[in-house]
Amino acid sequence: MSRTVPLRQIATARAGDKGDTSNIAVWVRDPADYPAVRRGLTAERVKAAYPALFRGQVTRYDLPALHGLNFVIEKGLEGGVNASLNADAHGKSFSFLLLALDIELD
Repeated sequence: MSRTVPLRQIATARAGDKGDTSNIAVWVRDPADYPAVRRGLTAERVKAAYPALFRGQVTRYDLPALHGLNFVIEKGLEGGVNASLNADAHGKSFSFLLLALDIELD
């Protein structure tokens, strides 16, 4: 029987930024949940979930030995901290956006 949960219930995340590129690492708490997160949290899904924010290419790197996924998001910071008029142009808060997505568990 499968169930759907917000990613934040089964994982943590940490984000950073450099220029106009954001980096988000997602770490699954229970290794048994890693395959479901890997299956459900694709680069395409991340980009599609926030098209107004993530305007460039989204690349996912799998870290199976650490039960993690790392996303590199290009053109996601309105030009970067120094170039944006956005009050929070840093990518730090993007980890919370990913943690809000639902994941289907087996």
